[in-house]
Amino acid sequence: MYKEKLAIHGGEPVRTEPMPPPYAGASVYGEEEERAVLEVIRSKSPYRYYGPNVLGKVREFEKAFSKKIGIEYTLGVTSGTASLVVALKAAGIGPGDKVIVPACTFLATPGAVVCAGAVPVFADIDESMNIDPDAIEKVVDKHTKAIIPVPILGNPCQMDRIMEIAHKYNLVVIEDVAQSCGSKYKGRYSGTFGDINCFSLQINKIITTGDGGAVVTNDPKLYERAVRYHDQGMFREKEGFLSKSSADDVFIGQNYRMSEITGAIAVEQLKKLDYIVESMRKIKYNIKDQIRDIPGIGFRRINDEEGDAGNSLIIYLENPEKAKEFREALNAEGIPASFLYNGEPIYMLPQIFNKKTADSSGFPFNQFDEEIVYEKDMCPKAWDIMQRTATINFSPAFTEKDAEDVVKAIHKVAKYIL
Repeated sequence: MYKEKLAIHGGEPVRTEPMPPPYAGASVYGEEEERAVLEVIRSKSPYRYYGPNVLGKVREFEKAFSKKIGIEYTLGVTSGTASLVVALKAAGIGPGDKVIVPACTFLATPGAVVCAGAVPVFADIDESMNIDPDAIEKVVDKHTKAIIPVPILGNPCQMDRIMEIAHKYNLVVIEDVAQSCGSKYKGRYSGTFGDINCFSLQINKIITTGDGGAVVTNDPKLYERAVRYHDQGMFREKEGFLSKSSADDVFIGQNYRMSEITGAIAVEQLKKLDYIVESMRKIKYNIKDQIRDIPGIGFRRINDEEGDAGNSLIIYLENPEKAKEFREALNAEGIPASFLYNGEPIYMLPQIFNKKTADSSGFPFNQFDEEIVYEKDMCPKAWDIMQRTATINFSPAFTEKDAEDVVKAIHKVAKYIL
C-alpha cells in the first residue's frame, strides 16, 4: 500500500504555519479585560483592601465564582500554588502530617505540601491519568491527614469514590483543580466536592489572569482560616485591620492577597468560561471521533465525558518507543504533540526524589521515626501510562481547519508508524 512520505523523513508536512498556542483563557482576551484593567488603573487603587477609590474587583470575582460553581465561599489569592498552601494551612495541615498526592501532577502539588511543613506521599494513577481510588488506601498510615485529588487536563476525578475513602480514614480532601476549571463530575463542578479546594489562573489555565488563584469551601471556619492565612493572620471584614482578641482563632499568616488588577481580569475571564469549555470540547470530540477507529491508538479514559473540560486529547500508544516515534512524527507534520511531565511520575523530580529544600535541616522529611524514602517504581501504573502518551492541547482559537489538519496528520502518521 502506498504511504505518503512522512515529514520527519523528508516529505511535505501537513501544516507549515504554527498551530494556535494552547492558552485557553488568554486566547479570548479582548476589550473586556483591557477595559477592566484600565478602570482599576484610573481608580488609582490596585490594592483590594484600601485606596482612594477601591472598585472591589477581587470581591466581585469571588462572589461571581462562588455563584458560578455553586459553593459558599471563594477567596482570591496570588497563584494556584498559593491556593494550595492556604488551603493546607486553613485545614491545619503541617508538621507531623502526611498528605496523599497523585503520581501524575505538577510539582506545585507536592511542593505546597512541603511548604506547609508536611510530607507528600504518592498514590498511583489509573487509565484516566488521575489518582486511582484503589491505590489510596495502600499509602494511608497513622500520620496521613489529607488527600489532594488532581483532575488532570480537564478530566474530572472519581470524586464519589475518593470522598468515600477519605471519610473512612477521616482525611481532609483538598481538590487541586488548577488544570480543569469548568470540568464537572456527575453534574457537579470539580472543586465542589472536597472540604477546601484550589484553582489556578496561571497562563496555561482554562481561565487566566497571567497568575492568580482561588480557594473555595462551604465551611465558614475553613474560609475564615484561609482568609487569615492569606492576609498576615487578619480577617478585615470581621475585625478591621488587626485583631487584639485572643479569643479569636488568630495565628501568623503570609501575604497571598490578590490585587485588584488581577481581580478585574478574573471577573471578565469567568464570564467567558462556558464559551471556552464548549469551544474546546467541540474541537476535541470532533477530532476524537475521526481517529477513534485507527488501529493501535487508544485514549485516556474520561471519568465523565459530559463533564470533560476538553482542553487536551491524550492518545495512548502501545509502548514508550512507539509513543516517542508518534510524537516526533506529529511534530514534524506541524502538529505539536507532547507527553506530560516528561512521562515520569512527579516524585522523580530531583527536589522531591532527593528531598531537597532551601534549608539544610532535612525538614520536613526528618519528622518521623521511619525514613521517608521515594522509590522509582513505587507507582508502576504511572510509569506505564505516562510514557505511552501523545498529548495535543487545545484552546478556543482552534478552528475547523486546525482540527482537519490534526486529523489528517494523525492518520498520515498512523499509517506509517502503526
